[in-house]
Formats: sequence, C-alpha cells, structure tokens
Amino acid sequence: MAVRAVRGAVQLERDEAGHMDERVAALLTAVLERNDLTGDDLISIWFTATPDLHSDFPAAAARKLGITDVPLICAQELDIEGAMPRVVRVLAHIESDRPRAEIAHVYLGAAAALRKDIAQ
Repeated sequence: MAVRAVRGAVQLERDEAGHMDERVAALLTAVLERNDLTGDDLISIWFTATPDLHSDFPAAAARKLGITDVPLICAQELDIEGAMPRVVRVLAHIESDRPRAEIAHVYLGAAAALRKDIAQ
C-alpha cells in the first residue's frame, strides 16, 4: 500500500457555518467516492480557507461526517489580491494501491477553475 496525496477545493456561496459544513462534507464525500476510499484509508487531512471565511473550522465538517480518528489541521490561505474568494482547499494523505496518475483530485463547482490541469 502506498501513501498518496489527493487535492480538492470548493467555493462557498456565503460565510455561514452550516453552509461550510454542507460544502466541505460534499467535497470530502466526493474525494472518498471518486478514489474508492473509506475512512480507514485516510492518514491526515490539511484544510486551508481563504481569509474571508470566519464562520467555522473546515475540519469541524469532517468530524461531523464521522472522521474522528484522523489528524486534521486548518490553516489560512495566503491573502492574494484577485484570488477566488470563500474557498476551502483540502490536501488529504491517504493509503492507496492506485498509481499516482489515477488519483482523482476533486474541485467542485467554481473551484474547478483553480486547477483545470487536475480537476476531475
């Protein structure tokens, strides 16, 4: 079993805790489903949020999904002029037999514009 990393992002429509929970849960669910993963395959997850998001920690949504025994950390994204607003990004370290080229990176909705080269 190899250690792999899978990326993803989602743009929120508004800065509200319930909305963040919903959108981050959709992102994590898509990452798991598209890569045929279970919670046991997760090693750790890094979340970043743009500086305009203040309502909650993205990791809280993961805990509500039942991801309770995986190390999670949140950080603030760089405040770059002209960057897409209200974005939560994820970098999950996983155990997988998939070759690196077959890992499905997940960029939902408008966030797909962030990485057109790897968005699936």
